[in-house]
Order: sequence, then structure tokens, then C-alpha cells
Amino acid sequence: MAERSELWGLTAVPGIRVGHATDPVGLTGCTVVLCEEGAVGGVDQRGGAPGTRETDLLHPMHLVEKVHAVLLTGGSAFGLAAADGVMRYLEERGVGFDTAVAKVPIVPAAVIFDLNLGDPKARPDAAMGYAACQAASDGPVPEGNVGAGTGASAGKLLGVARAMKTGLGTAAVRMQDGLVVAALMVVNPLGNVVDPQTGQILAGVRPPDADFPADALSILRFLHEQGILRPFPAHNTVIGVVATNARLAKEQVNKVAQMAQDGIARAVRPAHTMFDGDTLFALATGEKPADVNVVGAFAAEAVAQAIVRAARAAESAGGLPAWRDLFGKSEAMR
Repeated sequence: MAERSELWGLTAVPGIRVGHATDPVGLTGCTVVLCEEGAVGGVDQRGGAPGTRETDLLHPMHLVEKVHAVLLTGGSAFGLAAADGVMRYLEERGVGFDTAVAKVPIVPAAVIFDLNLGDPKARPDAAMGYAACQAASDGPVPEGNVGAGTGASAGKLLGVARAMKTGLGTAAVRMQDGLVVAALMVVNPLGNVVDPQTGQILAGVRPPDADFPADALSILRFLHEQGILRPFPAHNTVIGVVATNARLAKEQVNKVAQMAQDGIARAVRPAHTMFDGDTLFALATGEKPADVNVVGAFAAEAVAQAIVRAARAAESAGGLPAWRDLFGKSEAMR
């Protein structure tokens, strides 16, 4: 049997710490996932408009196997500068890939585009990346409008003004034998966020004549049939980290990242468009023997649930309403 641990989220995996740095005025921020002892890393990138750093080294047949942190950040490509602060934090502690002349921290990163909400000049930098590391802990992970989820939104088919506020969410699945599979997601898609268990739209595009979100595919059909479908701005993406205490090879960790993308497809409609930069990192700390198929299956489940939590935990900001504003706080985190 498996039990979802909604209290701990990604930090339910031993050896994983999570920290946020948040700019609530500029509506941006960054989130760092620290694994200072090293974790076998992998990645799967499916959206058509990614913003990433150090993803090639995560693929099989490349030299480096273990990473020491993953950075998720706002600020579009500008936000990748926050990784410099994460590297400085790790270097000060002697953490990194030993090159004989220096230890080089391995810090893959991915961004969301949040410049269209809040102050477009407010962007995570090296100081913010360092601060996120200083704030990192292995306790419960704050969710909603924090870290890289501060400026996130969903449902931009009709422009950001008709979107809804989303944020950051996390969830974990724990097996009776101690195997843990968890996810932390930053949710900023072109499409809607949908609860896969109920079919309810939690955040998404709001038609001009309504305050509540409507079905994104129905709107796409209408725009297409009316001949008014226009190119959408590449201002969207869903990024995240799945982590497990399983003992997996690098090829297997990349397979887990691939399987985990199914969680995005379950909870975001439409997903993986040319205007999204959907990117998932995977980390395996190597504590428990486990079958890669089991880990991958529950990684997808954890991703879907983390996306749902990101929508339910978000609060209104930047003029955009959130789920809890429409349906109430008690319903939001039910």
C-alpha cells in the first residue's frame, strides 16, 4: 500500500532540503532543492519553449552522475543568474564535483516566465539564490505564492489578464517498506490546472463574461472554428523536481523523469505545448532498492498531486484571482 504524505512533500525524501527566496512586491522568486551528499540526476524536457541550465550533463552517456542542487526560478532566462548564488553557497561548504583543482557544484536549473505579473524588472539574482540556500530545511515545505511560484499563473489562452493565480506545490508517496517518491512543482502553464480525480478546473482561462475558469479545450475549439486563433506568447511553463530514496542508475533516473511527465499531462490541459517549457528533473539518493517502473509510476502521481496543491494553495496577486478566492480557503486545501 502507498500513503501520500502531504505534510512533508519533497523533504519526505531523506537528504533533501528545500529553501525559498520570495519577492512579494516584484512577484518573483526562486526555490532551491539541496542534496549536498549528491544524488543521481536525470531530466526530461517536453515543452517547446524551455529556459534551462546544465541539463545536457544529466543525460546518459555523459560523465557527471550526481548533482548537488536543483534551482527552480522565476525571471525567465534572467533568473538563471540565481544559480551562481547556489554554487557559491555549495562551494563555501566544500560541496561539488572533484576536478582535482577545485570542487565544482553541479546545479541544473529551469525557469518560468513571470515577467508579465508584477514588476518585469524584478528578477532573481545570485543573492536570492544564496538566500534560498540559507533558508533551506528538511521540514514541511511552504506552498503557494512562495519561491519560484510567486509569480506563477495558469490559463493564458486569452492573455494574462484572463488567467488565474497559481504557485508552488509539493506531494509525496510513502511505501510501507520506506520507499519514498515525491515531487515539487512550479505551475505556470498556458493551459488549465485540473484535478485529475474529479475533473474540476482549479485554475485557468476565464472568459471575458465570467469570473470562473472555463474549459481550455472548448475555448481552443471555438477560436479555431472562428478562424481567430492567434499565436500565443511563450510565457508559460511547468517545472519541477521529483525525488526518491531509491537506488537507481543514471539511465533509470532519466526514465523516472520521463514517466513523471505523465503527471503534468493528467493535471494540465493542454500540456507540453510549443508555448510551454515543461521541464522535470529527477533525483535518486540511493538508499532503497526499488523497481524503476514503480518509482516512475508514483512519480507521475506525486507530480499530478503537487500541481493540484499548487493551484489550491495559491493566493490572489497581480490582479489575478486564485482558487481559494473563488471557493474559500477550507475548500482550497481540502
